[in-house]
Amino acid sequence: MTTVVVCAGGPKNELCSFSTFRQQQDIVFIGADRGAFYLVEQGITPHAIVGDFDSLTDEEYQAVLAQTKNQQRFQQEKNETDTDLALLKALTYTPQEIVLTGVTGGRLDHYEAAVRSIYRLQKKHPSVELKIMNATNMLQFFLPGTYTIYADDRYRYLSFFAYGETVQDVTLRQVKYETTNEEISLGTSRFTSNEIIGATGSISFSQGICLMIRSID
Repeated sequence: MTTVVVCAGGPKNELCSFSTFRQQQDIVFIGADRGAFYLVEQGITPHAIVGDFDSLTDEEYQAVLAQTKNQQRFQQEKNETDTDLALLKALTYTPQEIVLTGVTGGRLDHYEAAVRSIYRLQKKHPSVELKIMNATNMLQFFLPGTYTIYADDRYRYLSFFAYGETVQDVTLRQVKYETTNEEISLGTSRFTSNEIIGATGSISFSQGICLMIRSID
């Protein structure tokens, strides 16, 4: 299973831990703008770096280039964000999973843009798991279907939200608050802060786009 980790240039304290990913065999690291320098600081050699790199000093940029020659540098004036360009690069590796980090702190417009990009790409590439992770949370979108959710000590709580339209026929199993054929309407907070009971839980639904957020206490 190929996993691509895309590190963007948000506040460094918002990055997810890279320790688990370092242990994987099929792992690709991509740095988006300042995220490339963050990877090098962590002792990780980026497989590719993407962006306009306007947030790096010349010294920092040269330090990154010393680690990888696979770079795509763009003009500052462009239609796509650096994160978007890095996500498109990630898809060229034909991954089963893309993890985006470094987008949840700092500027809220960058965070909202990243969420919308993940949403758009998830709809376009349903066979790829796209996630946003930081030090305390993991976010991903589900399309209609049935999903097994594995218990994870890092993320005790899980919450579900409708994104764009009502989520219909929602059935939750092996969780503290189970439901059968209910709906998650736009604007509701009713499905916030559930917990998996045992090794796995599950969610199924027939229509809509469901946003799941898993969080540490």
